[in-house]
Amino acid sequence: MRTAHTVDTVRRAEAELMARLPDGTLMARAAAGLAAVCARLLRGGPGGGPGGGPAGGPAGRVYGSRVVVLAGGGDNGGDALYAGARLARRGAAVSAVLLAPDRAHPGGLAALLAAGGRVADDPYEVLAAADLVLDGITGIGGRGGLRPDAVPVARAARGSRAVIVAVDLPSGVEADSGEVRGEPLRADLTVVFGTEKPGLLVDPAREHAGAVHLVDIGLGGVLPSVPALEALQHADVARLLPRPGAADDKYRRGVVGIAAGSARYPGAAVLAVAGALRGGAGAVRYVGHAADQVIARYPETLVHAGPPEKAGRVQAWVVGPGLGDELDAVAEILAAPVPVLVDADGLRRLADEPGLLRDRAAPTLLTPHAGEAAALLGTTRDEVEAGRLAAVRELAGRYGATVLLKGSTTLVADADPGTPVRADTMGTPWLATAGSGDVLSGLAGSLLATGLSARDAGSAAAYLHGLSARTAATRVGTPVTAPDIATTLPAAWRDIQSP
Repeated sequence: MRTAHTVDTVRRAEAELMARLPDGTLMARAAAGLAAVCARLLRGGPGGGPGGGPAGGPAGRVYGSRVVVLAGGGDNGGDALYAGARLARRGAAVSAVLLAPDRAHPGGLAALLAAGGRVADDPYEVLAAADLVLDGITGIGGRGGLRPDAVPVARAARGSRAVIVAVDLPSGVEADSGEVRGEPLRADLTVVFGTEKPGLLVDPAREHAGAVHLVDIGLGGVLPSVPALEALQHADVARLLPRPGAADDKYRRGVVGIAAGSARYPGAAVLAVAGALRGGAGAVRYVGHAADQVIARYPETLVHAGPPEKAGRVQAWVVGPGLGDELDAVAEILAAPVPVLVDADGLRRLADEPGLLRDRAAPTLLTPHAGEAAALLGTTRDEVEAGRLAAVRELAGRYGATVLLKGSTTLVADADPGTPVRADTMGTPWLATAGSGDVLSGLAGSLLATGLSARDAGSAAAYLHGLSARTAATRVGTPVTAPDIATTLPAAWRDIQSP
């Protein structure tokens, strides 16, 4: 599992560790790890260069490579300068561009000059010829984007042929929130020290980070065990996915109810059922106006004319996809004493009547996209997209529910603010297709019915959903459609559970 900690947490941990170590030890560890990664890039090692190619060092070596260090004030610039000194001692031609000359780290600058590096007279000249650029302009405490005087230098770096390596965080993005308020410097690779920062896992900042490489500087023993943000990986999802036992029958495995679709939107019902049938539950009950279409496509579905309370026992409900204006089922299902996933038109009913959740004791999972989240919060879609982490936390707290905020970074937050938010790293732009969210709703609802918590069901479903879209893009081809995603879910499930 990937974990991320806030700036305040990192600083407290660093202070505690530095009190036990000789002066300069942590910076030396960070610089050594950073220089080692840069050396591999210059030699054309794994991950080198944009798109995975070599960074462009002459004949694939450090010696003779041209490195530019963009150094702001403070420790971040110091890490970059010390790493530049290490590369200079290995024969690289290292030039420093000092964005804050009066605040440049004195020890780092002295080390670079002693190793044969130099301070550039003309930043644009050295950037035009660079093989690799170290971005040490701003650190994890930076706010509000790059300063105006740094913007032209950052643009010149991006316009060069050099690989951009960010030091701990791309300059111009905010570490804790993932927000980008001004113009950042997009990196090809970000080298982080000790632990990841939340912004590296959350868009819009994540798209500026490139690949992420973690350097261990010894913080593991002093960081709190509960991070601010976490991201599941294959092994974590494999532990969550249900496996039927020898004594299980279809009812013991869980039954999920689907209240979806309408005369106008029957396809939403078909797609939600498709996701549910491949989500681990033993049976799917469908209630709604698309029974004929559902049965024609999935004859194993148990259909009922309704109302939902008469459909038979279920362990979880999914309500909302494609309901249109026929929203009576939303209130009825939310009154049921079982976990409920609310999506699409069901969220529209909740935005109008948030009191529907007031007396619920069973778990509730809301799955909005940014536009639906904006309606639930009474704000704009742009504001949600700009501050996704803040939005999902506010939604979860305000509605007392688990919230899965869909988008380029899917986030899952519990109402308890002490529980880490989960960021899904398996998403792909191919998920941006009509009906994809209906498949996700059915899948997550099915996992709820098997007994997973709302947080685990949402997290595992988002991961499977993204992996399935990636698998479909490879096996079926592109563009990927929602039925393609549903069809390849078993392959994604098998991939995750493979040893």
